[in-house]
Amino acid sequence: MNEVKPAPHLESRDEVTILFAGDSGDGMQLTGTQFTETTAIFGNDINTFPNYPAEIRAPAGTLAGVSGFQVHFGSKSIYTPGDQCDVLVVMNVAALKANLKNLKNGGMIIASSDGFDAKNLDLANAKTNPLDDGSLAQYQVHVVDVVRLTKLALEGSGLSSKDMERSKNMFVLGMLYWLYSRPMDATIRGLQEKFKKKPDIAEANIKVLKAGFNYCDSTEVFGTRYSVQPAKMPPGTYRHVMGNQATAYALIAASQKSGLPLFLGSYPITPASDILHELAKHKNFGVRTFQAEDEIGAICAAIGAAYGGHLAATTTSGPGMDLKAEAMGLALTLELPLVIIDVQRGGPSTGLPTKTEQSDLMLALYGRHGEAPLPVVAAYSPEDCFYATYEAARIALQFMTPVICLTDGYIANGTEPWKFPTSAELPELTVKFAAPRDKDDAKFLPYKRDDLLSRPWAIPGTKGLEHRVGGIEKQHETGNISYDAENHEFMTKLRAEKVANVAKTIPLQSIDSGREKGKLLVLGWGSTYGSIKTAVRELISEGYDISHAHLRYINPMPSNLGEIIYNFDQVVVPELNNGQLVRLIREKFLVPAIPYNKIQGMPFAVSELKNKFTEILNAKMSTKEAK
Repeated sequence: MNEVKPAPHLESRDEVTILFAGDSGDGMQLTGTQFTETTAIFGNDINTFPNYPAEIRAPAGTLAGVSGFQVHFGSKSIYTPGDQCDVLVVMNVAALKANLKNLKNGGMIIASSDGFDAKNLDLANAKTNPLDDGSLAQYQVHVVDVVRLTKLALEGSGLSSKDMERSKNMFVLGMLYWLYSRPMDATIRGLQEKFKKKPDIAEANIKVLKAGFNYCDSTEVFGTRYSVQPAKMPPGTYRHVMGNQATAYALIAASQKSGLPLFLGSYPITPASDILHELAKHKNFGVRTFQAEDEIGAICAAIGAAYGGHLAATTTSGPGMDLKAEAMGLALTLELPLVIIDVQRGGPSTGLPTKTEQSDLMLALYGRHGEAPLPVVAAYSPEDCFYATYEAARIALQFMTPVICLTDGYIANGTEPWKFPTSAELPELTVKFAAPRDKDDAKFLPYKRDDLLSRPWAIPGTKGLEHRVGGIEKQHETGNISYDAENHEFMTKLRAEKVANVAKTIPLQSIDSGREKGKLLVLGWGSTYGSIKTAVRELISEGYDISHAHLRYINPMPSNLGEIIYNFDQVVVPELNNGQLVRLIREKFLVPAIPYNKIQGMPFAVSELKNKFTEILNAKMSTKEAK
């Protein structure tokens, strides 16, 4: 009789973190994305962190060329892509060498043996083969001849050896689907759609995907399978969304709710380019995208569109913000609505094109000639890119001003499940253009203001609304050119007061986690949200007196922020920069806020934050005991 192979042990997990790593050509971003999509459909909560090489064509096999994709999923709420991974999938020596520090002690390594030959060892400057030298004894190591097995699955397909090898990432994906009990159906449909014009390539990828799954099912390479049950999430319709996608959808939603056609003037720049790419797909919503020859042309075209009555936007990253600075001042003095999206990256100059940093806060607040304050809002997660961008559009239209919305590379490229709103759930965006005038009506005053100091929006060519525009200082109400000293001071303060009036229309600041009053307040902004929230919640469960508040509105700040800050003995401000918000808090509220900074192109780990917060709390306790 044939011996029946025992079923593998099934182990339940609340959460798992997997890091896929290899050369840029190994398809790790696609593998991670496919695993994420399948896991989202399955019902898990998810957070991802794609990590791209900084060089466009970094040498294959080197540490500089390693591309990674980390996915953290679970049956509970997930706010970060995970500190250290449970499973590290590596396609070569360099990927292992670059990421081994990110693997938990006792974690699993799945290694493609083909990437550990003499050539790859030399490219990664590895003196010995880590798969053989005993250096990985503390981990569960599974070495799989992925390339050979991929080619074996595609025997007789007619594909070249090179084309066969390109499918090796699907073999790895099939293995992970088996290991974590994931269905393959969504990936199969996705491959058929992606390669519908190349059915032979689609068939090859599907065959290799199934081969990876069946390899695990028919061998004893893994003695255990894992089950991660769906998360308990509020009922509704979900999709997984990247931050840049969410930003694009917000601009479309604002266009539809306001009844204004959308115009995007943009110049491609990492990591903001995907917003332009996404919007270009949606001409059915009346979206006009204009890829300019440079950053200055992009924002100036957007200003022209705003003058013509469009919902106008421009997208960029830090270096582009530098170039747009004068035109931002022009839009401010013209007092036209404009949404400026800054997807921050490491700097200065070209800096770290593919790495994240909260480096542009001071630039957003002060980086213009003259006294030129602008409202500044910041998104804190991939899905919040939608709500922050929509709010930026609301402020721009209501106050007739440019508004800066800050995201960054971490949340722009990261993904999470999004329970997207219906149109009826979104705030109304009411737009009132100045009405035509007859010759008997009073003369039109383009800078006559309403209660919030917003001026009327006059569309060129409208009867009776002739008026001047330009960058030279305007006379109060008439808009005529003015060199009068007192008028300049008056207009400067009036524009600043208009921006300050935004505070009258935004919600009061709230505490995200913890008590309203206590020993330590963690005050964050932007993409630090997930790691701060997780760290604070864990410390609260351990009995620490700690709270978390997160700022969306940086300029102006919520009117009750000072009251919240004064309710705590100490305030710490974690930032992915050298200390920018902390300076504002110290200056505005005269408190000795404590900076905690990281400038490594990587987001905070939860463990880093917990260590810092406990250090502050324990130091305070020790000081009291000494007294």
